[in-house]
Amino acid sequence: MKNTVSHYKNAVLAVIACLVFAFMATGCSDDEEQQVNMGEAQNIQHKAEGHDPFDHSHDVPVTDIQKHKFEHDFAAQCVERELKNSTDKDADKARWEKPCMCIATFMMKDLTADEAEKFIEEHKNTQSLVIKYENAAYHCLQAK
Repeated sequence: MKNTVSHYKNAVLAVIACLVFAFMATGCSDDEEQQVNMGEAQNIQHKAEGHDPFDHSHDVPVTDIQKHKFEHDFAAQCVERELKNSTDKDADKARWEKPCMCIATFMMKDLTADEAEKFIEEHKNTQSLVIKYENAAYHCLQAK
């Protein structure tokens, strides 16, 4: 009889252990499925609204007036920078106006409100503007 009770206890423990594992496995997979479905639902909702959920730019849009002012101010600053060491300022000014305007226009396409404000109001070149300048200069001057 002692053997039967021992086997009975082992069987009950095995059944309990199996039930615990079954509930854990069911609970885990159910949570994942709900999270995936909620994520898909949010992506569908954002796409319908025209919003990219991976776009984390919380920057306010740059106005056309700011872009125009940036373009002309930056082009003027670019020409001044190139004329600083020039010996024939009149000839060099005419030569640099077009490439500098190309650079400013190219940079203006990806301009953020923060960059525009710092450049126009505080007269500061942010690191992002320096990177954009180098990219724009390569783009505009590679043909020459």
